[in-house]
Amino acid sequence: MSTNAVHIRHLLTVRGEDAEAKPESAASTSIETIAYWAVVAAIYMGFGFLWYYSAKEKLIDDGGAMPAGLAKGYAGSFVDSFPGLDAAWTILGIVEALAFLGFLASIAAGEFLPGRRKPILVASLGVSLVTFALLIFGQEMVGEFESVAQLFGYFGATVVTLLLVRLLPPRPGIWELAAGREK
Repeated sequence: MSTNAVHIRHLLTVRGEDAEAKPESAASTSIETIAYWAVVAAIYMGFGFLWYYSAKEKLIDDGGAMPAGLAKGYAGSFVDSFPGLDAAWTILGIVEALAFLGFLASIAAGEFLPGRRKPILVASLGVSLVTFALLIFGQEMVGEFESVAQLFGYFGATVVTLLLVRLLPPRPGIWELAAGREK
């Protein structure tokens, strides 16, 4: 095996603190590595595509103009008077675009690698929470209570995702604890 292959394997493998000391833990390390990459891929794909398509719809497809059906529902509301329906639609699109760009920046910084800390990813999930809060505010204001309930579910799932990211490596002690192995 070439030296480059060894370096890449070391970079991509999730290793607990005792992985070097116990060679029999190789199967466990493989399972943890697969689980890590599945979780990371799901987070980046799920949130990345969510915010990309949402921002694209508002900023590019609609050109910053709130669709007529939605504008009718918000006519006469607080948002209609300040900042205005199209401005609110554009602001929401910008916040969604910021969340998307945060996920891209996290990827560009290599935070998806097991040995890297994930501050940009955590911040992007925080922006996602703010975005869901803005959406909840808008839906609550016009009495769309079923949508509010759905959005609270998304908000809660984002909180759980944020907590999950805090458990991901490079915190091997916590990761091992989550895997059911005590030291």
